[in-house]
Amino acid sequence: MLGDENIFLTGPPGAGKTYVLNKYIKKVSRKGYRVAVTATTGIAATHLKGTTIHSWSGIGIKDHLSSEDEQKILSSDKYKKRYTYTDVLIIDEISMFQSSRLDMINHLAKKIRKTDKPFGGIKVILVGDFFQLPPVNRYSKIKDFVFYSETWKELNLSVCYLSEQYRQKEDDKLLTFLNALRDNSLDENHFKIIDSRVNLNTDDKQITKLYSHNIDVDKINRKHLDQIKSSEHIYEAEFKGSSYIVDQLSKNILAPTELRLKIGAEVMFVVNNISEGYSNGSRGEVIKFDDNLPVVRLKNGRKIKLSRYSWTYKEDEITLAEVAQIPLRLAWAITIHKSQGMSLDEAEIDLRDAFTPGMGYVAVSRVRSLAGLFLKGYNSVAFDLFEEVRDFDSSLRFFSEALIDKSKASIDVLEKISSDPVLVDKKLLNKLIALREDIGFSDEDIFSSIPDTLLNLVAAIKPITVQQLRLIDGIQRKTLKKYGDRIVNLVWAEFSRQLIL
Repeated sequence: MLGDENIFLTGPPGAGKTYVLNKYIKKVSRKGYRVAVTATTGIAATHLKGTTIHSWSGIGIKDHLSSEDEQKILSSDKYKKRYTYTDVLIIDEISMFQSSRLDMINHLAKKIRKTDKPFGGIKVILVGDFFQLPPVNRYSKIKDFVFYSETWKELNLSVCYLSEQYRQKEDDKLLTFLNALRDNSLDENHFKIIDSRVNLNTDDKQITKLYSHNIDVDKINRKHLDQIKSSEHIYEAEFKGSSYIVDQLSKNILAPTELRLKIGAEVMFVVNNISEGYSNGSRGEVIKFDDNLPVVRLKNGRKIKLSRYSWTYKEDEITLAEVAQIPLRLAWAITIHKSQGMSLDEAEIDLRDAFTPGMGYVAVSRVRSLAGLFLKGYNSVAFDLFEEVRDFDSSLRFFSEALIDKSKASIDVLEKISSDPVLVDKKLLNKLIALREDIGFSDEDIFSSIPDTLLNLVAAIKPITVQQLRLIDGIQRKTLKKYGDRIVNLVWAEFSRQLIL
């Protein structure tokens, strides 16, 4: 990460992506590099003390830039300075970003910095896990994953795949289930693990409930609060700055605009404050009010008096909007979508109304151990994952491992192919064979000499740049030099067809 390469930092939830990122930011900032820290959602941005990529780049919420929109950004001194004086651009939660928007920002960076280098020569670090919930496309049912963008290919990203798990313990059966889910190797024994946690009695427990829909969450929280007979304290969020920006900022934080609390209310912290002993997702109970401020007792017995926390939106170190609120929300229930990024000791999860692939994975992976998982039930969609994401993740693992030992990485993939031939993209393989035959008439000593084993590797790993193709063990230098572009262009055409369809 400390070199000049563009990076994709990935791995499962709890693998330490945010930890590594924060360490990197501190290290390079001390060396004088100007780092722009952004995220695709306001929630993720607040975790990193950054801003949204939409605000940083100037594209806002637009799906496409008109010539007038583009000219406005290109002629703005503010944006010219921002793009010109950035050495490193970090975009967290990249899995939530549309491909067209990444292409738009790449285009603007090239224009402002007056070079055709990817992002105008800015070092780019993308961070995320594509097994998380994907972006919502309001106008189409097409799954618009950002890795289908032209920019993704152009960036030629080096993959840093974090495989160690820190949220779940290594010997915990929940981790076994999650890994099998990612690897598409779920069997009857794995579902026995999950089924052992269905319909367990939680009446004597005060744990957070995760639901698919907002309506269920609001109903449960209101019901529990109404059952408490003590007096209610109401905290209204305080706003400063542009009403439009304030509105956008409010939508992207977990604290409610109106927070209603009573003694005995179950609450959840919505910010990280390690020095005070709590983090985003920590649970507690309101035990009293001191100077009209809530005092919360954590599960470990620690008592914390809460004051208002300020979420700010800044441009060029100038605060344009601010939202101040007690950093709590009622914790009897929360949506699965809003739980992304949290770590929970215990959770009761209802997946009977799951409606999109990835929902079960996100929900279950919030919990630190199997003992803390309580399932109300699940439907046939709950533990589905998008097949194209699973295939892409396999390629990412290979590229990360091949940076260390490309021979071992290639052998590992060949072993997987031999036991599960479906890992090879048959359409792509047939096109690669056709290309080999076509080239063979004119140069039978180079590409035509590549055996089927290597073509199977290419069709399984799907390298989209020559640099990635080079990581496959056995590809000759002269083949790369003469035919590398033709091979990866063929792979790219087949790889990205799903977005075009």
